[in-house]
Amino acid sequence: MSTQPQNRYKADLRDFSFLLFEQFKLGELLQSERYSSWSEQDVKMVLSGCYEFACKVTGPLNAVGDQGCQVIDGKVKTPPGFKEAWNKLREAGWRNVGVSPEYGGQGAPAAVQVLVEELLSGSNTAFNMYPGLAYGAGEIIEHFGTPEQKQRYLPRIFSGEWGGTMCLTEPHAGTDVGAARTRATRRPDGRYNISGTKIYISGGDHDMADNIVHLVLARIEGAAPGTKGLSLFIVPKIRVNDDGSLGPFNDVVLGGIEHKMGINGSATCVLNFGENGDCIGELMGTTEHVGMAQMFQMMNGARIAVGIQGVGVASAAYLNALQYAKERKQGPSIQNWKDASAPKVAIIEHPDVRRMLLDMKARVEGIRALAVKLASHRDRFLILRGKEDEKAAYHQGQVELLTPLVKAYGSDQAFRVCETAIQTLGGAGYIKDYGIEQYCRDSKIFSIYEGTNHIQAMDLVGRKMGMQGGMHLMNLISDVGKFVATHTEHPAFSKDIQTLSRAQEAVSGAAMKFMGWFQGGRMVMVPLNANRFLEMMSELVVGWLLLEQGVIAHQALASTPQDHPDHTFYQGKMASARYYARNVLPGVHAKWELINLEDDTPLTIDDASFATV
Repeated sequence: MSTQPQNRYKADLRDFSFLLFEQFKLGELLQSERYSSWSEQDVKMVLSGCYEFACKVTGPLNAVGDQGCQVIDGKVKTPPGFKEAWNKLREAGWRNVGVSPEYGGQGAPAAVQVLVEELLSGSNTAFNMYPGLAYGAGEIIEHFGTPEQKQRYLPRIFSGEWGGTMCLTEPHAGTDVGAARTRATRRPDGRYNISGTKIYISGGDHDMADNIVHLVLARIEGAAPGTKGLSLFIVPKIRVNDDGSLGPFNDVVLGGIEHKMGINGSATCVLNFGENGDCIGELMGTTEHVGMAQMFQMMNGARIAVGIQGVGVASAAYLNALQYAKERKQGPSIQNWKDASAPKVAIIEHPDVRRMLLDMKARVEGIRALAVKLASHRDRFLILRGKEDEKAAYHQGQVELLTPLVKAYGSDQAFRVCETAIQTLGGAGYIKDYGIEQYCRDSKIFSIYEGTNHIQAMDLVGRKMGMQGGMHLMNLISDVGKFVATHTEHPAFSKDIQTLSRAQEAVSGAAMKFMGWFQGGRMVMVPLNANRFLEMMSELVVGWLLLEQGVIAHQALASTPQDHPDHTFYQGKMASARYYARNVLPGVHAKWELINLEDDTPLTIDDASFATV
């Protein structure tokens, strides 16, 4: 007798609405010409409908997908139910909510698309990677492709008829992408013969789409070494005729799939291009040797998507732990701890469980706010571009600056929240029955792929922090400063605002320290402290956003009846802000003091001194 897979996915749509319409003022954006076809009611209906889809379709397949993919007759077979879910996703259209109407999408604001992504990724990370990567590949073709390439590929990619991937990593070249050896040889017809091997290709092969369009970094014969010599090619699994119909197989051969710690439903593939000398690709756009710049466009989107994966999985783990804590009875209240006959209470009444729950709540709401903040800047940039270019540049600068924070801090916190959720359940969290251990295993990859979190930290301190003469960072520090100045005497948060101010000063001081290292030629100190600085900056921004939420909630409480559900919601918002400000924000200044120590012990220890084996 078969049993229906159980859905464990949960989401807090009230928090989504708060972020969009109370904190980030999406209603103002919907008045613009770009988003005039959307209303607040439309947004809420989309999020509600997508949540229902996640609970009914993708959520129940999360545990099913954990059994992994198979290779049968040289092709990937996805877990049971995945292909049916892919078709249902196509029919429902949730993947193209943010796609331009020109290609059959709904043109939603990025802030809405981010939350749709959270629902899909949180309910089933492994499954959502397939359409997510296809969407990313489509964005690159939309941005850099020729009109013919856009017409040939985009309608089918964005509709979900075809999949897509990004192919960077090679067996000998991981983070060092410039060492890639995949070759592109010019053909008389203007296309290229592609040959080489790529590894760790998510969704590199699967049985859900009619075709898979690979974006492949390769070096044209005679090109310069390093990243400057790389070009980007469109290499479909099955060749596409000029009229869009499918042609013959394109010599893209599956070399195998990896067996992983998590996201087992996502096929991580080894792909051999041109193994039989018959793989043909076309140059992305018309310019050679700009492949890294083009791929970075996709990687930036992918890095934001990883942060959103983190939010989705962390939120699901937290809400499942919260439900368990409300239902599981164990031990008497601490008030009656000596009374053996005292009634057992739900573990949510135990102080340390309450601490863990509030810690998870604050971190989840904080990283979600960080992701939506970035998306809100993106929306405003698109609205203002070509009209008020100075304001548009400010918003795009904030997108650049916040991207490594969303990716790195969002992914680090996801794993931390999942670990705390397991701890909340105790031994029950360690077994598969409650699903949280899968969230924890799945979330670990987030800090590794799409550029490890150390790469994000180096991108922040080595590139983003100095962009436009440091203007983007100065603008962020100024925005925090304005908030501090406005709310210094706030009746509920004055002490916490002072802590935020101190954290702001610490981040400014640390930025100056890095500048001194760069100018003084002490480059070894930069990677040694980059991760710590990214954490400092992330905690500053999240602390600011949570305190902003607390201020909004405090004001809203004054006009919210006590018997209204929003009364407890706003109280929860204030509690999240207060907890983070008092338990996390003080660490920003502590990290600044650690950076000031300039400890170089990891550099001076001898290799042989690490262990005697």
